Amino acid sequence: MIRYLVLLAIATAFAITAPASDAQTLVVIYDHVATKISPMPESSSDLWITTVDLTRATRFVIKPQGVCRDELCFPLPKNRKAEFVLKKGATTWFNLSEFAKLINQPVITDQKNGVWYFGARAAEQNGGLASFAAPNFTLPDLNGKLHSLSDFRGKKVLLVTWASW
Repeated sequence: MIRYLVLLAIATAFAITAPASDAQTLVVIYDHVATKISPMPESSSDLWITTVDLTRATRFVIKPQGVCRDELCFPLPKNRKAEFVLKKGATTWFNLSEFAKLINQPVITDQKNGVWYFGARAAEQNGGLASFAAPNFTLPDLNGKLHSLSDFRGKKVLLVTWASW
């Protein structure tokens, strides 16, 4: 949390030192990169940005399968699509703050100075997705003999599971 607050302070300083003509811009910090963007003209507590700014600031693009970045795609709930995407005239707007909630990404904002900081998602913070290492466990086979996953380290393992519910 302290790291986020320090980065928010740096971003705020960055926003404050921007020229006065940039009064209608916001600063989005995503992956530790600060990007100036133009906010939606209407006042909102959420961060609505154009899809062009979405790609520029986060490298995410909206595709039919969801909001995607490289090989990673997050499907948007069909019954909540209006909470994420809004078309006004020729411009398509995206609610980046609501998307962060959907993917459990921490957000800190300094509304006064127009700075939004998006932290690492929980899975990225603890390395769960980076390692692909399954936790060790021990289960009996049909004859009652115990087997641990670690017994098969270095070998390909097929796990077949079943549940009655």
